[in-house]
Amino acid sequence: MEDKKQESLQQVKSVVADLENKIEIKKLADNINPPKKKLPQAPFPTKVFALGGLEEVGKNTYCIEYNDEIIMIDAGVKFPDATQLGVSAVIPDFSYLVENNSKLKGLFITHGHEDHIGGIPYLLQQVEVPVIFAPALAAALIRDRLKEYKLQNKTVVKEYKENDVYSTKNFTIQFAAVNHSIPDAFGVHVQTPNGAIFSTGDYKFDWTPLGHDANVQRLASWGNDGIELLMADSTNAEVEGYTIGERKVIQNIDTHFLKSKGRIIIASFASNVHRLQHIIELANKYGRRIVVIGRSIERIIKIIRQMGHLNINDRMFIKPNEIDNFPKNQIMILCTGSQGEPMAALSRISRMEHQTIKIIPGDTVIMSSSPIPGNRADVENVINKLTRIGANVIENGADNKIHTSGHASQEEQKLLFTLLKPRCFMPMHGEYRMLKIHGETATKVNVKPQNVFVVANGDQIELHNGVGQVGKRVPAEAVFIDGKDMTGKASNVIRERNILSKDGLMAVIISIDSQANKLSAPPRIVSRGSFYVRDSGNVIAESINIVTKAVQEVLNSQKPTFGAIKNAIKESLSPFIFRYKRRNPLIIPVILNKKAEVK
Repeated sequence: MEDKKQESLQQVKSVVADLENKIEIKKLADNINPPKKKLPQAPFPTKVFALGGLEEVGKNTYCIEYNDEIIMIDAGVKFPDATQLGVSAVIPDFSYLVENNSKLKGLFITHGHEDHIGGIPYLLQQVEVPVIFAPALAAALIRDRLKEYKLQNKTVVKEYKENDVYSTKNFTIQFAAVNHSIPDAFGVHVQTPNGAIFSTGDYKFDWTPLGHDANVQRLASWGNDGIELLMADSTNAEVEGYTIGERKVIQNIDTHFLKSKGRIIIASFASNVHRLQHIIELANKYGRRIVVIGRSIERIIKIIRQMGHLNINDRMFIKPNEIDNFPKNQIMILCTGSQGEPMAALSRISRMEHQTIKIIPGDTVIMSSSPIPGNRADVENVINKLTRIGANVIENGADNKIHTSGHASQEEQKLLFTLLKPRCFMPMHGEYRMLKIHGETATKVNVKPQNVFVVANGDQIELHNGVGQVGKRVPAEAVFIDGKDMTGKASNVIRERNILSKDGLMAVIISIDSQANKLSAPPRIVSRGSFYVRDSGNVIAESINIVTKAVQEVLNSQKPTFGAIKNAIKESLSPFIFRYKRRNPLIIPVILNKKAEVK
């Protein structure tokens, strides 16, 4: 009996020792990776939505709302494509912010690219923004743009640094440095009553950056504290591996400076500030005078010189008409047109239409960019013309890396998920396929599939006490800017212009007697750019019958009006034309009113 007691006692001691050992192990694990803080019970949901930037590349505009407060992250513009005829810019619909203007506490900018700041002048025309917080270079670019639009007095532009912290009643906003193709790029961390939200802006991880280092330690610390929702750049979601570092690109361009015996002409994105900066420093290193051609590049270089990012003697910059005063091997021309834009400097040079720059045999043209989808044919056309007139054209390629992206590829995206360990994820800044693939990458790392929200502009993600779901939509249609129109009222005109380019128009001319409420003559139909009338006699005849019937029904009603007649013509004729001609022409009713003569 005594032996059994001893055996039982020994078993109890063993269990206790094992428990104590497990407790010590758990304590040690907690010190390495402390448990995430439990969220307090919030009375309202935190709403997150995009007015632009989802299912597209451009016009990045994101909002975070809690009860009676809204903050914005970025306010970008999108440049028109070939189908948007006469459009100078595409911006978000700001009507939700107009209706809730009293809630708006501030706009936080991640960096100074146009697709993140270009919408600000249009925003300020409609919405009172009390303060815009931006890093140094972005702040300088914003002030310059507001001066151009005469909007300096509409808001306050305040520069922030990485360690700054801003608070409102419901939000606390902090920043973390990230790598990108422009100086002063930051991610934005927003603490809300329903947990923390982190927006990357545009980012990549570059371990030998030309600018500041990414603050990986701060990202990891926030990850340990808990990230409820991550919003991350999806531009390179389809690209495997890592994005090549910018410093390697500059080294490769340096070798072409050494090889070139004549003039060097470099075309690059004006937005790629780091590269422009170091290309200019290369020119200075090799004693080449610098000629800058193109308004966008001139503007960015003026600002970065004012900020001290370029410590180059003024005498190294010369005007285009001074080129012939120096030997050919002492000239570098920096210009726009890397995407084959017809009116950009490089395209005009290739057509021999530029006022001051003519290609001469021995010139080296460096295309420090990659064609954006849809621009490949235009770029190749420019390259062919440059080669035909004697230039040595150098393109980016697998064996000749003279361009790299400013956006994270898949392995860098995985690193971000590992650092931040978000509970929910909203891929942003990308076409739909990019957002979808980015969401799939998230599930491979540490995000549950039900917590990945691949949504569209206007969809609200509601975070409430540890639960995330898609809520109601807000207006988020694209608004087209035509010329100097700042209001977006030209959107209907642009849509009509697009219809005209595809389906043409039909003018329906009717003559009525408004006193007798009857038709004075059969309707006439004129088609322009829709279909050939002479070969469509039956369609025209039936169209006249349809219009006649529709107009007579309105005239016989109790309250016939011109508006009702026009609507009846459009609603009755449009389906018929589409059924027989597969066209949706712009239908323009023209009403001629002739009063009956009094005998």
